Amino acid sequence: MSKIPTPAVKTPGLFRGEVVRSERFSPSMQRVTVSGADFAAFSWQGYDQWFRLFFPLPHQDGFVLPEISGTKWWEPYLALPEDVRPHCANYTVAEFRAEAAELDIDFVVHLGPAGEPEGAAAIWACGARPGDPVALLDQGLLYECPHDASEVLVVADESGLPATAGILRSLPRDTVGRVIQEVPLDGDRRELDAPEGVRVTWVVRGDATATPGAAALEELRRHTEVAETGYAFVVGESTLATEGRRHLHRSGLPKKRITFSGFWKSERAKSA
Repeated sequence: MSKIPTPAVKTPGLFRGEVVRSERFSPSMQRVTVSGADFAAFSWQGYDQWFRLFFPLPHQDGFVLPEISGTKWWEPYLALPEDVRPHCANYTVAEFRAEAAELDIDFVVHLGPAGEPEGAAAIWACGARPGDPVALLDQGLLYECPHDASEVLVVADESGLPATAGILRSLPRDTVGRVIQEVPLDGDRRELDAPEGVRVTWVVRGDATATPGAAALEELRRHTEVAETGYAFVVGESTLATEGRRHLHRSGLPKKRITFSGFWKSERAKSA
């Protein structure tokens, strides 16, 4: 196995730590809490603050990180030999407790035919144990609401639920608007700290064979009264993000007032 020394110098925006606990937060969500000395300096901005999460794969004996310089991380990451290169994926801060230097990460858990978690990140999260090493590269916010927005619309599937929760918790209390939040099961609904003027619509998919994001998109297409002075944030499965943006623009919302991001691509959407 290739041996590459781990950089000893602290990289700005890179936070090393370890797993404190891992628990099933809802039927389809595993919550992993991480902490460490670096997290005492973590600057939580609220909203949908996201980061790149690094963790070692099961076959790796050590935890080797790329030598990150400023915003350059991808090329050094790919330059690592495959046998030592850690897994990397993007996630949203679910919660941060500064007094304990603890950060929560929510992982969507899709189950296979035998009830086993699928995907490297979900498998890792469900099997994570106290002391397991991790690293986070802080990337800031996607949410970029203009200061003059008259209303806010947030649309997401379950992969965007942590972002939805963080945005609602951070919004000024006089904000008005609507949330369309899709989840796989009714038990995945949670209390959201939404301003009084923001209406929350839960869309429960229920059907394990249904395409994630499709139900939220269908609900969004029924939302046709859009103020051109508003702002929309549409994230989740790729089709939900792209088609949601298209619908909102056709309804009168300028493209510059729509933030959209495909967090992932469903195989069912590809074949649809």
